[in-house]
Amino acid sequence: MRPPTRTEHPRTAIPGRAAASLAAGCTALLLALTACSGPPPAPGGKNGDSPPRSQARAGAARLPVPRGEGSSVPYDFNGDGHRDLVLDDLVKAPEDSHGDDAGIGVVYGTGDPRRPLDPAVRQLLSARANAAKSGDTLPAAFDSEAACDLDRDGFTDLIVSTDPPYNGIGAPPVPLQILFGSPAGLTGKAVTVRIPQQARFGNEWPEQPVCGDFDGDGGTDLAVTASAGRVTYLHGPFTRSGAPRGAELLPDGGPYLYAPEPRSDTDGDGYDDLVAAARPHAPGQAGRGALLLGSAQGPARPGGAYAFTAEKLPHAPLKARGATRTALLGHGDHDGDGKPDTVVRTYRSDQQDLVALYPAGNTDKPLVTFSTAVFLP
Repeated sequence: MRPPTRTEHPRTAIPGRAAASLAAGCTALLLALTACSGPPPAPGGKNGDSPPRSQARAGAARLPVPRGEGSSVPYDFNGDGHRDLVLDDLVKAPEDSHGDDAGIGVVYGTGDPRRPLDPAVRQLLSARANAAKSGDTLPAAFDSEAACDLDRDGFTDLIVSTDPPYNGIGAPPVPLQILFGSPAGLTGKAVTVRIPQQARFGNEWPEQPVCGDFDGDGGTDLAVTASAGRVTYLHGPFTRSGAPRGAELLPDGGPYLYAPEPRSDTDGDGYDDLVAAARPHAPGQAGRGALLLGSAQGPARPGGAYAFTAEKLPHAPLKARGATRTALLGHGDHDGDGKPDTVVRTYRSDQQDLVALYPAGNTDKPLVTFSTAVFLP
């Protein structure tokens, strides 16, 4: 999916990280899920609901990640042919409401169209366990940015943003890292994206990575921001050391980069396109930018104005007192019917949330619901 919402943030904070949290968690032990008002559901309960927070804290049911052989399905980190889901800003325990983020949660897909995501099959990625060091320093931040198969091995890779140390002199270090997919999913240590000096400009942090086959050669490329509205264009495939096949600097872009919605190739010419915007854009909300058309030279041809269309989102059935908000996590074919499903997250503060997957054309009853409280230790 976004891939994740990108919002404006101060450079003194964490690169690539949303300034406004999109997550929340349970404010009380028995309100972790919609089922919390009744007895705790049995494992594998209706709609894939996870147990209440009291059970999640004690160790929610967990199953191993199925081993895949590779696929061309987007967001398929273990290559088993089923789309997976990435989650940032996981809920926090009441006693740790001001603590650091737990990391990145991944819920793996299944072959069951009635329950295409299984919260029991999950991984928690963290800076401590999975990030690459900058010198001798391990980053504190570890946030998902984009997902695509950068090395063409049939397993989707995850691009994350970190916060490497910077003394404020000269060009800052590259904060982007790649965690490669495998038959066991996203495991091991990430590597830093290697951006050659000739593809950088100015002293701003390279951010906002967008995946796409911008030059139409069949390999996945990355577009990344540079200073003064320029775009760093990294040609795929990438090596396992994080190096692109080639790199160059394009003159036209913007401080925020996005993939067009719902299709990355807006004009059907075989080249993925790119949207450059002056302001941050949240999925499912209206927004404006400039279209950069893909070509043999990458996303370098001006394509005129571009408008993101606002959409009405279903609310995950979170039973909570007080105001709640719903954010779009993404559209994608999770149940294998060839149509894009809708995944949303409804939350209240940072201690109660519910993720819901709705099948295409039906926003009345979700196929799966669960709280990100399942990732709590």
